[in-house]
Amino acid sequence: MRIAAIYDVHGNLSALEAVLSEIDNIGADRIVVGGDVIPGPMPSETLSALFAVKRPIEFIHGNGEIAILQQVDGEEVTSVPPQVRPIIEWTAQQLSRNQLDQLRSWPKTFRLESESLGRILFCHATPRNENEIFTKLTSVDRLEPIFSAIDADIVVCGHTHMQFDRTVGPVRIVNAGSVGMPFGESGAHWLLLERDIQFRQTSYNFEQAADRIRGSNYPQAEQFAVNNILTVPAEAQMLELFEKDAAK
Repeated sequence: MRIAAIYDVHGNLSALEAVLSEIDNIGADRIVVGGDVIPGPMPSETLSALFAVKRPIEFIHGNGEIAILQQVDGEEVTSVPPQVRPIIEWTAQQLSRNQLDQLRSWPKTFRLESESLGRILFCHATPRNENEIFTKLTSVDRLEPIFSAIDADIVVCGHTHMQFDRTVGPVRIVNAGSVGMPFGESGAHWLLLERDIQFRQTSYNFEQAADRIRGSNYPQAEQFAVNNILTVPAEAQMLELFEKDAAK
């Protein structure tokens, strides 16, 4: 069974379309979407593209979807930093009632069995929380309380937008990276799980994608185009930032 794991699309429709095209060419049997499809520049269009996929597809919540549902329900938005909340408000206004209902149906985790890889658990950040941060540098001592009791051979996560492959006790943990907002290297980053795990990076036309976002009504269109498509944050910079909060 070939499983495509795509995480953290963040409304980058061009990146998503490139990955879905590659998944079609490969002939993956199913797709797992690991949260944070939104917020981002083209949220409604990105959700529509995923809902139109014909092969089996599963979704789980990311902290972005949780924040949008909190916003829609008039609750305090707690799952994203304060500086992101204006974007959450804007994103919530772009979605249809049907799309919001779909978001509400997503679980926090998803499990499946693979003949070659064993028991696989998909989560957004960690199995217990969609906001927790850890990276390839986070100490095993800090991660053992999170992963030591997990009933899985492999945990697939995202959230920090950087691919990695590491082991905590008996559990292999892989980060799918980000389709729409990668850190470290440009492109749309995702995983293909088959006999082993392939770390994929799909290229697409960055200039056209940037122009497409500039043509949207996204409040931070130029910032997203320049800082997340035409260039991307350096991995060392993001590792230093994330490690300050890792596994707290």
